[in-house]
Amino acid sequence: MTYNEIIACLYELADADKVAFKAKKFGIVANNSLGIYHKDLKIIAKEIGRNKALALQLFDSGIYEGRLLCSKILKPADITEPLVEKWVKTFENWEICDSFCMGLFAKSEFALAKILEWTEREPEFEKRAGFATLAAYCMADKQSPNELFEQFFPIIKRAVNDDRQYVKKAVNWSLRNIGKRNIDLNKKAIEVAKEIAQTENKTAKWIATNTLKELEGDRLRMSDYPRAIYRKSSMELFE
Repeated sequence: MTYNEIIACLYELADADKVAFKAKKFGIVANNSLGIYHKDLKIIAKEIGRNKALALQLFDSGIYEGRLLCSKILKPADITEPLVEKWVKTFENWEICDSFCMGLFAKSEFALAKILEWTEREPEFEKRAGFATLAAYCMADKQSPNELFEQFFPIIKRAVNDDRQYVKKAVNWSLRNIGKRNIDLNKKAIEVAKEIAQTENKTAKWIATNTLKELEGDRLRMSDYPRAIYRKSSMELFE
């Protein structure tokens, strides 16, 4: 598909009712949105395939769904730091923030640097991007030792008083995902959550309660990363 064909396709799928529904149901408000669901964008992305030139053109189109498509057809290896910084400053809701963080940033060479940098920023969706990238990085990095992820606990604890909806949810998300990597990080994330629960701040208590509900729950699914250690240990129990 050419750029013009993609843009034409997006306009054919435009639905003002979906724009309103996404805003009311999910709090997704975006400039120049056409009202196209992710499932439909995934079909278009599959037809396009990985294409750096088209991805950059689509982002610069200014069309909200064009930007979402960019996050789906660009390879993480093709992003640069100037692009990352350009894009993160444009994020206006959780949907586009998470789409880029999960699909690109967490899988890129800039992941760790941007986690450290963005989690200290003030703008809501730049700060969310730091924690959303961290949450996604917990699943994307299947090899790093526990020590790497333990270094994120102080960052999380510093942010638990931020009561902005899309920051606090991302802080909670990142703590839960660290605790789902393996049994040892699970125990440490639970300890951190219990420590956070002792504070008087309402937001911090919500983060702690939500985290403990999942990490101590019977339905918790552990990833066992790094699997060379934890999957082997699990298998040995049955030998």
